[in-house]
Amino acid sequence: MEQLVCMESTSQKVNRAFEDPVLIKDNRVLQNLLLTEDKYVPPACYFNCVQTDIQPYMRKMVAEWMAEVCAEQNMEEEVFPLSMNYLDRFLCVQNIHRTRLQCLGAACMFLASKLKESYHVSAEQLVIYTDRSISITDLREMESLILHVLKWDLSAVTPYDFLVQIVSRLPLDAAHVATVKKHAQTFMALCATDCKFMLYPPSMVAAGCIGAAIRGLLGNSFDYSLIERLHKVTGIEVDCLRACQELVEQMVKTSLSSLAQESQPETPTKTHPMKEQSTTPTDVRDINLMAVDIENSFIIA
Repeated sequence: MEQLVCMESTSQKVNRAFEDPVLIKDNRVLQNLLLTEDKYVPPACYFNCVQTDIQPYMRKMVAEWMAEVCAEQNMEEEVFPLSMNYLDRFLCVQNIHRTRLQCLGAACMFLASKLKESYHVSAEQLVIYTDRSISITDLREMESLILHVLKWDLSAVTPYDFLVQIVSRLPLDAAHVATVKKHAQTFMALCATDCKFMLYPPSMVAAGCIGAAIRGLLGNSFDYSLIERLHKVTGIEVDCLRACQELVEQMVKTSLSSLAQESQPETPTKTHPMKEQSTTPTDVRDINLMAVDIENSFIIA
């Protein structure tokens, strides 16, 4: 019996349905998302008008921690952006002390996991990830407070909801679709950690990430027609789409530069000669917060 328990797998296999082409191609689905999304965009930058103790760098720190937890727990891709949506909407209404920010992030993940996953992350696991700086009671109380502040409105629209809807309407080669989706998912996760994208409509963030992913994969040859097609699909002004895409690309470049600097070896000494360095460009997987398996590395032109 002891052997059987030791060999038992703790992972749960979840059967997934195939993408429904009827739902994907039905324009009413996309239009409903576009009509609903503004309801879930934070109305203001809460650092200036609500929060007295929370700074942008603190949000980034807790967001990166949340992304790491989601990746380690192999949560569904939509859990992280949804939990960040809860966090931002909560902070737009409720002033909290910085010492409660990690508890808030954990509770947001707890709720998003319950909503999106067949087997949600446990309260005990989240407490462990905080190095037991909070208790299960703290987590439950914060969960109740979030539900009260958000008025139980948890089915928020996020950039992830637009991913398949937009990509399926673009003239992409079938061989590139999966890679574009994976790269765009990574960029969406990065956007969720950056407060600059907090007030952008989810459709615009999704379009900017998809545009950046396609441009990085296929180069500038597809650029003009891509922006025009994204405009036709989403109804967003061309200038806004282009500006958002450029902002995403700049964010990715900054992340890649930071990682390249961190990966550089220390200055060699006479007794430790420096080995020849590889000229291979930084892999986009290095900035993959959501553990998306991206097959090819690339640098945005």
